[in-house]
Amino acid sequence: MTLVAMPVYDGAMLFEAAIALEIFGVDRSHLADPWYEFAVCGPQDARLGGLLRVDTPRGLDVLAHADTVIVPSCDDIEADPPEDLLDALRDAYRRGARIASLCTGSFVLAAAGLLDGREAATHWWHAARLAERYPHVRVNADVLYTHDGQLLTAAGKAAALDLSLHLVRLDHGTAVANALARILVVPPHRAGGQAQYIAAPVPARSGDGFADLQDWALDRLHEPLTVQDLAGRAGMSTRHLTRLFHQSTGLTPLRWLHAQRIRRAQELLETTDTPVERIAVHTGMGTATTLRRHFSRAVGVPPDTYRRTFRGGQNSS
Repeated sequence: MTLVAMPVYDGAMLFEAAIALEIFGVDRSHLADPWYEFAVCGPQDARLGGLLRVDTPRGLDVLAHADTVIVPSCDDIEADPPEDLLDALRDAYRRGARIASLCTGSFVLAAAGLLDGREAATHWWHAARLAERYPHVRVNADVLYTHDGQLLTAAGKAAALDLSLHLVRLDHGTAVANALARILVVPPHRAGGQAQYIAAPVPARSGDGFADLQDWALDRLHEPLTVQDLAGRAGMSTRHLTRLFHQSTGLTPLRWLHAQRIRRAQELLETTDTPVERIAVHTGMGTATTLRRHFSRAVGVPPDTYRRTFRGGQNSS
């Protein structure tokens, strides 16, 4: 029987911890026998979610024997995690345990130094802060979860469920994971590379001279804009524009344009019944085939699936 240990501490969040308990801590031997042995460990009477005190009959020493360690999210990403927890996680990693973080639990793994040089996910709302605070971590703000050797990280909230089912799929196979998903009344599989459902932001006005250029381009997304068009509008060479634009936005002009076209398509899919063919024209993608290809690559699901998610199953082309 595989031992799954979940350390809890003051500041650990309830929602993601409950997901781990539901997946690994409920007897599912009718699906696979043996199932998991699940242990909650940590200091006595740790407060979970700021509401509940947890009975933790086992201390952090259980991590020394765990096959899998699940680190729940934390409510304060600026707080330093308990040092004894960080030490226990480092020891578990050196011993070869599989370690997974849920949502902002990635901040705990990063604080332990386990994510240095590795790709990691977290809730998109906190991704920029994770990258800023731990610059050696390769933060991916888009995906639902990452799997890099012994280390796995889930993005925000419900992505903890996707990662947990991924672990079950690895341990017991697709049929068992799908059967568990049916019991939980959730989709059987959302691939880790699927994008988080991030609200399309309005480009910030940076005050560096590119805000007006960005506004001009956003009004013309339906046109086949080129770097030459943007450079001409800005009154500079394409090379100079590309260098300054990258300094300002972190993207090349063409990648920025592409991102805005995808975001405009998301907005139209979420808020209108405009057919996909017309959305392709409005966003400068040209054809529905081109839009579907680029949208699926960027967001992780086709436009029609994305629309059904946000429009309650209304018809699309």
